[in-house]
Amino acid sequence: MAYRRGPEQHPPRRILRTQTAGNLGEAMMDSEVVPSSLVEIAPILRVANEVESSNPRVAYLCRFYAFEKAHRLDPTSSGRGVRQFKTALLQRLERENEITLAGRAKSDAREMQSFYQHYYKKYIQALQQAADKADRAQLTKAYQTAAVLFDVLQAVNLTESVEVADEILLAHNKVKEKTEIYVPYNILPLDPDSANQAIMRFSEIQVSVAALRNTRGLPWPKGYKKKVDQDILDWLQAMFGFQKDNVANQREHLILLLANGHVRQVPKLDQQPKLDDRALTDVMKKLFKNYKKWCKYLGRKSSLWLPTIQQDVQQRKLLYMGLYLLIWGEAANLRFMPECLCYIYHHMAFELYGSLSGSVSPMTGENVKPTYGGEEEAFLKKVVTPIYETIAKEAERSKSGKSKHSQWRNYDDLNEYFWSADCFRLGWPMRADADFFHLPPKQSNSSNDEEKKPTAGRWMGKINFVEIRSFWHIFRSFYRMWSFYILSLQAMVILSWNGSGKLSSIFDGDVFKKVMSIFITAAILKLAQAILDVILGWKARKSMPFYVKLRYLLKVVSAAAWVIILPVTYAYSWTNPPGFAQTIKKWFGNSPSSSSLFILFVFIYLSPNMLSALLFLFPFIRRFLERSNNKIVVLMMWWSQPRLYVGRAMHESALSLFKYTMFWVLLIMAKLAFSYYVEIKPLVGPTRAIMDVQITTYHWHEFFPQAKKNVGVVAALWAPIVIVYFMDTQIWYAIFSTIFGGLYGAFRRLGEIRTLELLRSRFQSLPEAFNACLIPEEKNEKRKKGGLLATLSRKFDEIPSNKAKPATKFAQLWNKIITSFRDEDLIDNREMSLLLVPYWDDPDLDLIRWPPFLLASKIPIAVDMAKDINGKESKVSELKKRLQQDQYMQSAVRECYASFINIINFLVQGEREKLVMNDIINKVDDLIRNEKLMSELNMGALPDLYELFVKLIEYLLNNNKEDKDKVVILLLDMLEVVTRDIMEDPISSLLDSTHGGSYGKNEGMTPLDQQHQFFGELNFPVPDTEAWKEKIRRLNLLLTVKESAMDVPSNIDAKRRISFFSNSLYMDMPPAPRVQNMLSFSVLTPYYQEDVLFSLKALEEPNEDAVSIIFYLQKIFPDEWKNFLERVECSSEEELRRQEDLEEELRLWASYRGQTLTRTVRGMMYYRKALELQAFLDMAKEEDLKKGYKAAESNSEVHSKSEWSLWSQCLALADMKFTFVVSCQQYGIDKRAGHDRAKDILKLMTTYPSLRVAYIDEVEKTSKDKSKKTEEKVYYSALAKAALPKSIDSSDPIQNLDQDIYRIKLPGPAILGEGKPENQNHAIIFTRGECLQTIDMNQDNYMEEAFKMRNLLEEFLKKHDGIRNPTILGLREHIFTGSVSSLAWFMSNQENSFVTIGQRLLANPLRVRFHYGHPDVFDRLFHLTRGGVSKASRVINLSEDIFAGINSTLREGSVTHHEYIQVGKGRDVGLNQISMFEAKIANGNGEQTLSRDIYRLGHRFDFFRMMSCYFTTVGFYFSTLLTVLTVYVFLYGRLYLVLSGLEKEMSKHPAIRDNKSLQVALASQSFVQIGFLMALPMVVEIGLEKGFRKALTDFIIMQLQLAPVFFTFSLGTKTHYYGRTLLHGGAEYRGTGRGFVVFHARFAENYRFYSRSHFVKGMELMILLLVYHIFGTSYKGTVAYVLITISIWIMVGTWLFAPFLFNPSGFEWQKIVDDWTDWNKWISNRGGIGVSPEKSWESWWAKEQEHLHYSGKRGIIAEILLALRFFIYQYGLVYHLNITKSKSFLVYGVSWLVIFGILCLMKPEAGTQHGHQSLYGWIHLQQGCAVSVGRRRFSANFQLVFRLIKGLIFLAFFSILIILIVVPHMTFGDILVCFLAILPTGWGLLLIAQACKPLVVKAGIWKSVRTLARSYELVMGLILFIPVAFLAWFPFVSEFQTRMLFNQAFSRGLQISRILGGQRKDSSSNHKE
Repeated sequence: MAYRRGPEQHPPRRILRTQTAGNLGEAMMDSEVVPSSLVEIAPILRVANEVESSNPRVAYLCRFYAFEKAHRLDPTSSGRGVRQFKTALLQRLERENEITLAGRAKSDAREMQSFYQHYYKKYIQALQQAADKADRAQLTKAYQTAAVLFDVLQAVNLTESVEVADEILLAHNKVKEKTEIYVPYNILPLDPDSANQAIMRFSEIQVSVAALRNTRGLPWPKGYKKKVDQDILDWLQAMFGFQKDNVANQREHLILLLANGHVRQVPKLDQQPKLDDRALTDVMKKLFKNYKKWCKYLGRKSSLWLPTIQQDVQQRKLLYMGLYLLIWGEAANLRFMPECLCYIYHHMAFELYGSLSGSVSPMTGENVKPTYGGEEEAFLKKVVTPIYETIAKEAERSKSGKSKHSQWRNYDDLNEYFWSADCFRLGWPMRADADFFHLPPKQSNSSNDEEKKPTAGRWMGKINFVEIRSFWHIFRSFYRMWSFYILSLQAMVILSWNGSGKLSSIFDGDVFKKVMSIFITAAILKLAQAILDVILGWKARKSMPFYVKLRYLLKVVSAAAWVIILPVTYAYSWTNPPGFAQTIKKWFGNSPSSSSLFILFVFIYLSPNMLSALLFLFPFIRRFLERSNNKIVVLMMWWSQPRLYVGRAMHESALSLFKYTMFWVLLIMAKLAFSYYVEIKPLVGPTRAIMDVQITTYHWHEFFPQAKKNVGVVAALWAPIVIVYFMDTQIWYAIFSTIFGGLYGAFRRLGEIRTLELLRSRFQSLPEAFNACLIPEEKNEKRKKGGLLATLSRKFDEIPSNKAKPATKFAQLWNKIITSFRDEDLIDNREMSLLLVPYWDDPDLDLIRWPPFLLASKIPIAVDMAKDINGKESKVSELKKRLQQDQYMQSAVRECYASFINIINFLVQGEREKLVMNDIINKVDDLIRNEKLMSELNMGALPDLYELFVKLIEYLLNNNKEDKDKVVILLLDMLEVVTRDIMEDPISSLLDSTHGGSYGKNEGMTPLDQQHQFFGELNFPVPDTEAWKEKIRRLNLLLTVKESAMDVPSNIDAKRRISFFSNSLYMDMPPAPRVQNMLSFSVLTPYYQEDVLFSLKALEEPNEDAVSIIFYLQKIFPDEWKNFLERVECSSEEELRRQEDLEEELRLWASYRGQTLTRTVRGMMYYRKALELQAFLDMAKEEDLKKGYKAAESNSEVHSKSEWSLWSQCLALADMKFTFVVSCQQYGIDKRAGHDRAKDILKLMTTYPSLRVAYIDEVEKTSKDKSKKTEEKVYYSALAKAALPKSIDSSDPIQNLDQDIYRIKLPGPAILGEGKPENQNHAIIFTRGECLQTIDMNQDNYMEEAFKMRNLLEEFLKKHDGIRNPTILGLREHIFTGSVSSLAWFMSNQENSFVTIGQRLLANPLRVRFHYGHPDVFDRLFHLTRGGVSKASRVINLSEDIFAGINSTLREGSVTHHEYIQVGKGRDVGLNQISMFEAKIANGNGEQTLSRDIYRLGHRFDFFRMMSCYFTTVGFYFSTLLTVLTVYVFLYGRLYLVLSGLEKEMSKHPAIRDNKSLQVALASQSFVQIGFLMALPMVVEIGLEKGFRKALTDFIIMQLQLAPVFFTFSLGTKTHYYGRTLLHGGAEYRGTGRGFVVFHARFAENYRFYSRSHFVKGMELMILLLVYHIFGTSYKGTVAYVLITISIWIMVGTWLFAPFLFNPSGFEWQKIVDDWTDWNKWISNRGGIGVSPEKSWESWWAKEQEHLHYSGKRGIIAEILLALRFFIYQYGLVYHLNITKSKSFLVYGVSWLVIFGILCLMKPEAGTQHGHQSLYGWIHLQQGCAVSVGRRRFSANFQLVFRLIKGLIFLAFFSILIILIVVPHMTFGDILVCFLAILPTGWGLLLIAQACKPLVVKAGIWKSVRTLARSYELVMGLILFIPVAFLAWFPFVSEFQTRMLFNQAFSRGLQISRILGGQRKDSSSNHKE
């Protein structure tokens, strides 16, 4: 994943001794590989490298100066890596000194002086003549180099006591002056010399800069040195002490924001060239909306005071905006706390106002000044750092997220402190003793201690909410839903129990009264919730305002009152009360009954609900009430929900409300009807029968023999059904969402063009669709209305073939897409030629020229049909009909004819020949006009003319001067064919010509040389221009391609992309604005340590199966590999390898097919390319358009030199509208360590000059105190770009270097919370624009999709729900990793259905789409003022993405979803990777369940939206958990019935025996289990987009490839990690690695990963099933048992064996043998400090229990209670042994004695268990345990005695066994039963021992516990291993598995058998050689 996990993962050491010394010699990176404390010498080393080729001595002197400076910086070499660095540099200097001294002609001082002068003349003076963009960059570099050279020169002169020459000093002063101005810039060069650069010449930029530079009337501080071009941000810096680079960064940010706003305003008529006030107001509104809302909420006046003088208003607004951005830009981690920033801003803006208005402070009597002053870094040190340190200390107390959430304050707690007016107690300047800054005293490390009481009550504790690990959160957050379900269940049970069971029986008086008892239940649930609120919120009591505490208290009191009032009045409403009511009457006395009183109280009780139902119907009233800060309204709302800053006014429009209400009403009706008629009603009869049965004989010791009505049986029967009742809404949701999502998709016209055939049929309307969607309308055009009807009827006119103009722009866009396909190797050169439309407009051809793939083979067919005409009328009409029907054939014929005439006219120069030609052409044109062409001319000779024409085209293609004579003869031949064979009538002009008379009739008479003179003047060879070449190539294709191009393009991906893109143009999307008017945007990608670019070594290194990545890729993408070889002009891989310059190309080709950063960067950079082309089309004049974009692009070098050319404007516009920042967190560290990652990132920056890399730099600063050898670390947020490699002198060596643009100092380490959001947060300040797209580094983008970006951004300007503009635009993704393996295919289908059908429905109608992963586009200004694009608190925000969406929704944002644009995404491809990903998501959902965000959504959404929210977030995981719980409850219920003997007694009753509703409940459970919930939406979405036949075949193939096994397995993963997170925590980020998984995972690795989540649970279920099978058989047919339990058996098999089934080479014998060896080694290795879990079982076992260590008392108690279930087996089974005849409780007691006996034998630690290779070894272990101490003490000295003891124990064991068999007749069955009884008990004891570890350790028996645990793991390992090993004996199993795993890749030509076997032979033979 694209970030580091957090502070506990220390960064790698920057410079190791070997690295420093080794890398220093490499010229490329040696200037970069510098210890961080010596970072200042890097520029000197860069200069040394630069000048080395021209003057080695000067390079030596530079390095020597660098060495001296390094010594001055760190004289004691105390910094990390400094000593090694200095030593290596010194060694190099010694070597270089000898070499360079020999070549020196004059002294060093002279040498330096002459070199400086030479450099100054050659570079600086030469460059000063021109100052365009490229040269501006070179000048910057030249000035920096000159400045360094002067420093070196000064040092050398000082050493040699030589004066510096005056002319050099003069030059240096100029350089120094310019160096200050010419600093590296990001987008805008704001220095005076750059005013003529293209971007600075845009009027919108100029007016924005001018507005900022208006500093009139600002009071500058005393002694301030003013600079040129001073602006108001400089004034703010001087007043408030912001950092210089922060000011520079925000200056550019603000200018671009204003310029982009200004350009979109329609200019007023009297507009002066000044910044438009409307643009300023717009930006200001967005920036301060949250701040103003905050002020209102807290009842404070905002600090935004505007002056009365109109001229000053604009300046004041800019000051306020500048101040906010400067605060935000330097706030570091405080950016996650938006209201904290509001607090800081509130005070600083007030000081700003005071300073400007000249207010006098009442305290000092002086003018108001900023409190913290304007010294350097004052803001960072005095404002940011104190708050940052509080965050950092709290983060430290979280112990990397392992502490309980209630023991430390996260970002949300600290931010919510500023949600109450109490925050003003913090003061300004902030009081250091304020409660906000206080922390509790250090706590002891005892893990299970509850929170210690902080002394003196100083620590504030949690604020507003406490995240406590408990399943109760699910009930608390979604209380209304659970109440509804519980009350519905109660009502349904009452209905089905009383009366006929028909719904109409509710109108029966008594039944109705009984149903009314649900209100009593409601009151009880309300009380439970009120009490729960108090308990779970207890730890936030200190920070709670009094009114909130009062509300909690009153809620409990009123709920308790209702719990008394309702039952009492209910009891009195009966004349003959039922049991419960009778009891109450006895308590309160027998007064007369009155039902009206109960009804009245119910009415009063329901009145608040009625009011909220009324408000629900009128959402606008609700919105108004919630937004209001009016005291009376607040008091009214106080009871319904506590007043909170977020979560107000989230209600949607009435239409949206109606839509999602209808959805849920229908769904709930279906669900309740199904539950009532299928689950509950059929169960009532059997239940009654059971309650009537009297049972007296039990098979065990029954504790409650007197229990009435068989309560235990009823509970065992109803429990699974009740759980399914609560869970099955998830199934109904899956069904309904599929139906509605599918319908929505169809209405949005998805899948209309899904094949190439459909594309061909629509292609004629495609240019019009292109122009309508992608080309901005001209001013006079009227745009059609949008909306659903418009979308459904969206038709585009076909462009008639004779209208070429509308297609010109289409051609440019279409060709760009096709060439991008070629660059990506999706198509070959031939396919590209067939797909391209002519680039150059041909003025002579006034018709549309379609791509040749549509016209291919049309001309040969037409010629073929024409030759058979021979005057036959039927043939003529047939050809005419064909031409009318086939538009493309008609088009091809017309184009060929036009081109033919065009070429002939061009070639033929002679006057007479031209006359002849014109006569022929005119005659043919006349025949065409009169429709007599086919009847008048002899078409039989057409093929001859056709062949001659083809030959002519070939000559024109070769264009050789020598062929002129041949061309003449060809033309004569053609003339002859036309005049003699085709035309019946003679041509008059030909007869009139000099040789005409003889030419036509008797050519033999004419001398040969005279015949040649006809066509003597030829314009041949033709001009060598691109336009001509293209015309001839195209004509050649039209004439010669005989086979149809139906399958062009043939690549699957190319087909998919071109179809989706074409289809999207018919969908409803906003019209495209001009590039100049579009919203500007940035893309931000967080990156940590993943692959940037595959190295050759990584590509070629074979894995253990002898498969290299490159070989694998060639097999998966065979067509793309072939196209790649064609592109680099190599015939084979061998030839490619021979050319070293193609090495880079090979690396890139492979990297573009993996999940690498290179792929992502290329994809995102398509946005820029698209914008450049679109800007060209927007601005180009007609003649530019005719020349085409390609011409502009190919002349880019020439253009960019002239500053205001069209091309430079296009580039400048793209700069202004788009920025791409990759946040490479570790780049600085990697660069200094000389890591390949840094080199690859630098390569990316050089390839894409507009790419920016943000990174966190850690620099060691030596302590000022020389006596202390301390190093303090300073952290910076830095932004880098590539330094321009080009030099004015082409002989100079090219240095690929970067340069820092901004370096903003941070208050400390940036990563305090979750790594990825922190990484995003540090880089977000470098993004630009109004929108921000967050992209992960496993994503991709496509050229054709990039064209639609400006359309998409227009969505921000539309109100989608009629109320609010969207704040997040959701995009769909295409999963590109589906072809790797069958698992990857399942995963990609599952993911695909979620990002399409799932999110489509979430966004509309359900209105609960949040932010899931990363192609979404954020409203940047909205989010940067509200906490950023993700949340970062440790652990609780593990799924950081979704919190961005929730935060947006809670803060009145809106999230939409758009399907006309898509982004590529990679997913995990191997089972272990997928499971890790699912574990991470399940962990994240567990944490979400506890979070305040979900709680607030659950409480503040209306009922139906809350339902949507639940079932699409945490509810999905809770339902999954319930699914598995159903199985457990069912089986434990059966276990109870079987072992107690109740089932045997009951089974005599048929009503009980054939229990239909239980079978239905279990069926719905297995419905979920086999992945139906996933499969249904998947099938519908594939059907929608690719056709239902394809969907059906895909579904069948998935079943054959065991998709249900995969889904059942992932069910276990989700359940385990979700449940464990809620109980114990332990959620963590799991890096899945994104490689190609074709390697075999070891058995031990699989065991480690799945042991607790799947294997243990699978074994438990297996034992349950076995017990049920053994004891249920005697009285029950096995068939019924199998039918009921078959899905559970499948689940057991899947959970135990799926990891081996989906493991490549999982059944290969040799692998199995290796795995066994590895497993034994692992299980027998000892643990200890520093031994990783991968190396030793002991270490792994310790790590597996880590979560218990931090779990707290509640978690431990829950764990112990859950473990008690394992004792049921023993209790039940001991009574079923043949040797136990008694049912006495003593039998159970004796069984415990036996167990303790066994454990006592094992008490001491087993000394060494190495090499227990088998089950026999395990038995040996059991005996050996008892004497293991003996082994340690005696094995050396008393070997014989020791062996005797072992033998005796062995004999004793067997003797006891024999005695038991002989005397009490113990059977083999008994032995098995004993095993089944004792194994679970031991496991239960183990679990309890682990939970109570501190006590067990104190008791001194921990080692025995570990021994017992190891024994269990051994047994489990054997049970899993034996079946796998057995299957591996049969070779066909391995074959089958390979085919099943890699089928998808097979279909694309992957010979996996060769992959997994073929290469091994080659490699082994190579080894022999």
